[in-house]
Parts: sequence; C-alpha cells; structure tokens
Amino acid sequence: MRQSGILMPVSALPGTYGIGSFSKEAYKFVDWLQKSGQSLWQILPLGPTSYGDSPYQSFSTFAGNPYFIDLETLTREGLLEDDICTQADFGNNPNQIDYGKLYQNRFHILKVAYEHAKEQQIMNSSDYVDFLNEQNEWLLDYALYMSVKNHFHGAGWNLWEEDIRLRRPDAISHYQDLLTDEIHFYQFLQYEFYKQWNMLKEYANQKGIQIIGDIPIYVAYDSADVWAHPELFQLDESGQPTAVAGCPPDGFSATGQLWGNPLYRWDYHKETGFSWWVNRIRGCFRLYDIMRIDHFRGFDEYYSIPYGDPTAENGHWEKGPGMDLFHKIKQELGDLPIIAEDLGFLTDSVKQLLKDSGYPGMKVLQFAFDSREDSDYLPHNYHPNCVVYTGTHDNDTLQGWYQALKEEDKEMALEYIGNRFTPEADIHWDYIRLAMRSVADTCIIPVQDYLGLGCEARINTPSTLGGNWIWRSDADSFTDNLAAKIKKITQLCARSLQQKGE
Repeated sequence: MRQSGILMPVSALPGTYGIGSFSKEAYKFVDWLQKSGQSLWQILPLGPTSYGDSPYQSFSTFAGNPYFIDLETLTREGLLEDDICTQADFGNNPNQIDYGKLYQNRFHILKVAYEHAKEQQIMNSSDYVDFLNEQNEWLLDYALYMSVKNHFHGAGWNLWEEDIRLRRPDAISHYQDLLTDEIHFYQFLQYEFYKQWNMLKEYANQKGIQIIGDIPIYVAYDSADVWAHPELFQLDESGQPTAVAGCPPDGFSATGQLWGNPLYRWDYHKETGFSWWVNRIRGCFRLYDIMRIDHFRGFDEYYSIPYGDPTAENGHWEKGPGMDLFHKIKQELGDLPIIAEDLGFLTDSVKQLLKDSGYPGMKVLQFAFDSREDSDYLPHNYHPNCVVYTGTHDNDTLQGWYQALKEEDKEMALEYIGNRFTPEADIHWDYIRLAMRSVADTCIIPVQDYLGLGCEARINTPSTLGGNWIWRSDADSFTDNLAAKIKKITQLCARSLQQKGE
C-alpha cells in the first residue's frame, strides 16, 4: 500500500515554553497532517535525554522525556497556575531549544505540579495505581536511578558509592527510604507523560494518522537500563564496559566513530529467550504504531572497540544475534510493522538478514547523487518494500545539501531529474516529487524540506558536539496553502490518506 508522511520531532514543534511538547500545537500539527493528505507522522525517540541532548542517548529506553509534558494541560488540570509557567525563562529564541535553561527551570515547575497532585490525592486514584502496576518492570528502577543520580549531584552511576552502584540489597532499601518522595516524583512524571502521549496518539489515530517511532539499537551507559541489568551488557565485575560501540574508519572519518555505548552480551540474551528485547519491543508498540530500528546492521555484525581507546581505529567486528532475535520477537509478539535502518556500507550477510526479516529498508535521496557510481539510492534501483526519504535527522536539509553539492554531483543530479531551469529556491520540490513518484511503498519527507529551509534547520550533524537537536519550527509555518500543495502532490502519486477511503 502506497503511503506517505512527514518526519517531525516532537521537540521541534512550535509552542510557548522552550521546547515542543504534547501541547495544542501538537494537535494542530496532526490536523495539518490530515489536511496535507498524510497518513504517517515519524518522530525521534521519546526518551529522557542525557548530556549532549541527543534522543539517541537516553537515561532509559522505557521512560518518556518529562520536557514533553504539556504545562498548559497541567494548568487546566489544576496542577499549575499560569504565572509560574509564563515567568520562567526558557530562552528568547523561538527557533532554538535552550536545554540548559530547560534543565534549570522545567523540573522546578514539574515539582510544583507534583506537590499539587499530592494535595489532590492523584496518586491514590485507580488510574495511577494501574499505571504503576502496568509499568512495574522498569518504572521503579528508573525512578530510583534518577533519584539517586540527583542525590549524587548528577554523577553517572559508575561514580556512585560502591554499595548502590553495585545494587546491593541493603543499599537499595536505604535509598528507597531516603529518597521516597523523589522516587514518587519521577513516577508521577512518567504517569503524566504516558497519559498525555496516549491522548495525542489516540487523536492522531482517529484522524487516520499512524505514528512511526524510533528505537536506538544501543542504550546509554549512564542509564537505568545498564545500572539495573548489568548482566545484559559487556561489563566487568566493577561495572566498567569491556568494549563499546562505534563505527570503523571510513571516507567520512579517518578515525571512525566512537559512540561509547556498552555492547550487549548476545549469548546471555539468547539464553533468556531475548526476554529483555521482547519487553523493549513490546513497550515500543505501546507507544507507536510502526517502529524504525536504528543501526539494523548491528544485529548481523557489530563493531567492538576496546574500552578506553580514544578512537575507533582498533575495533573489530563480532557476530550479532541475526534472525534468532527476530524469530523470537515474531513468536512472542506476532508480525510487527518494523522499518530497518540499513544505511551505509552493507555486507552480503546484512542484506540477507534484511531479506530474511522481510522488513523494509531505507533509501535516502541525498545519498543517491554520486557521479562516480550507480547508487542503490537512485530511484530506478528501488523495489516497493522500502521507505524513501529525501533526508533523515542526520542529514542536512535538501536546500542545505544542494548548496553544498560538488559541481560534478550537482551536474549528475540535474541530468537525472531534468530540472536545470528550476530556480534553486524551489529545488527542494523537485526532490520531494522524485521521492513521492518512486515505487517505494512508503515516502517520508522531513518537515524542513517541505518548508524549504536551509542548513540553519538541520537537526543533527553526526560526530559533532553542540548545536544539535535544537531546531524548532515557526508557529505560522503550517499554512493551508502549503497543506494544499502537499496534498496535491500526494494525490498525484497515489499516496493520499483520502484515497485510502479514510
């Protein structure tokens, strides 16, 4: 079935209080997606971000980001007063997120909402108790982890006192008693996050729009997941990693990429029937309708770098779980709509894994125009079981990319598309149409490309620190005229929501 959608991070939505959230602007965006004839909204991971602000480095793979809790909803529920929100300093640039000011001010406001919730005895309600029971596999560990982390002034768990770092039972009991109120606060935040997200997702589904979520293959070392379940990861007896994740040197980086995430003990996961992974995927499908798995090739082979190495140069490849994992997921959870992020250099065994899984892979137009070769990313090489993107969150916008193209690659692109006379200010529409017209069953366009924005709107530049994950859209970006233009292209390419009889 041909379909299309838009990639738009929740954090990039417009709004009043420093970052996009599950606010009225999110509901307006859903309405605009429907007006545009779209049936998919792709977002980035929803987890609580750690240092560096990347949604791919989260304090928990199961928890939600408290920044996304809508303050106006809390106000309507009687948990906040308007002035505490309007007087807070979240920065003065509506197009950029100031994570430092969010960290300094948002949690204070959320703590006030928590105190009012206690006064209203919300924690005694059946809904709240049911939520705690439904999420008990991870929630208490996460709430305790965040509370102890705050107790040690934000230090990573590997720097905590030995007794709690190693989760000795007496220490767990001690900190649960010492930090009871803080633990309850973090549980309350997750209750509000899930409640608000589920309402927004239900609204989108009622409009005929499905949510594509995103799951990183790895978890952060400084996370509740690694602290609570060290047996799942390649750690020594003291909790230090023995090896970490990354990518080998290539044409983009002479020293490779050192991500630093701990690697999985895949032999142990297999012995347990991949139970943690099954629970992780199950949790994702409570949040999303469709799921994109990042770095799919890591399930075939993963790059292992000795812990402590300053670069990725001395790493080596090791065998991943392969189809054993996906057979187990299918056995436990059934056939699931999963997208495999299979970008980059692919070996024959990775290609076979993708074929055996049956999952659609990804095609990115920005990777297609290399004058030296006939790329797999050129649309004439597609097959229907794939998802085509003009770019991803790791790419520049179409306009930014096009302006930086080498002359020989730009010449090839002009010849391929036949758009030599298109003004460069409108060039993004030619690539959007090219993606939409392709045989790919699914087409996803980043919202910045529909808006024709330049490199100032780039979400992330891999292997760089600072200036990433901060872009936000203007409140007046999503006009009826733009929706009508998108809808027309969508209908012409037989991808429209309305054409499916919704």
